[in-house]
Amino acid sequence: MPKNILTRGHSRTLTKQHKIAIAGVAALGAAAVAFSAAPGNAQTVTTGAPAAQVQFATQPVKDVQGTLTTQLAAQTVKLDAFAAKQKAATAAAKQQAQAQAQAQAKQKAAEDAKKVTQVRAAQDTASRSAQRPQMQLVAAKSYANNLDGWIRQALDIMKSKGIPGSYNGLHKNIMRESSGNPMAINNWDINAINGIPSKGLLQVIPPTFNSYHVAGTSWDIYNPVANITAAANYAADKYGSIDNVNSAY
Repeated sequence: MPKNILTRGHSRTLTKQHKIAIAGVAALGAAAVAFSAAPGNAQTVTTGAPAAQVQFATQPVKDVQGTLTTQLAAQTVKLDAFAAKQKAATAAAKQQAQAQAQAQAKQKAAEDAKKVTQVRAAQDTASRSAQRPQMQLVAAKSYANNLDGWIRQALDIMKSKGIPGSYNGLHKNIMRESSGNPMAINNWDINAINGIPSKGLLQVIPPTFNSYHVAGTSWDIYNPVANITAAANYAADKYGSIDNVNSAY
């Protein structure tokens, strides 16, 4: 009887905890049944006489059955509650571990991005340094404020503009035309009679000066460098070079 009570109505698979609980309850039931079958409730058996049928009380067995069922149900509820609690704890631990892993991955990604940015910045700086031409400080060239200085400055400008001429060619024509006086002016030749006298170191008339003026120089016809470069530019156009001029031009 107790064996059937324990198995009836529990066809579902039992866990290890369930099996242990059922075994304990079965043992308790067996003890109760044995107690209910005590000799006080049976007829006396006489030696040599046919054994009398032993009759057991049925009511106590029903009570034991109900008690065992109740205890098993209570134990099952406790085990289910414990299993649910364990499952919830495992899920919470797993969720916490996942959150921690995500936080660590995010932190590592941020650190990697920072390192990449730093490396790129260093590379860009190195690249700009390599591409940037090394500027050499060059002292501005100075010229003496005299005939030698004016000729040399004019030659440098002429060279940058592609105007031919030499130091000697300029010097000889300057000395013939003005004796090296930048303020010289001719008031007696045909140009003067026509109202456009020749002026400056190389005795250039204003229309010629304006037409052959070299960019970057003064527009003052009496300026020594401006006068020389304009006259040399005119001579290059008309005679090939100031060096080819040996008389009035």
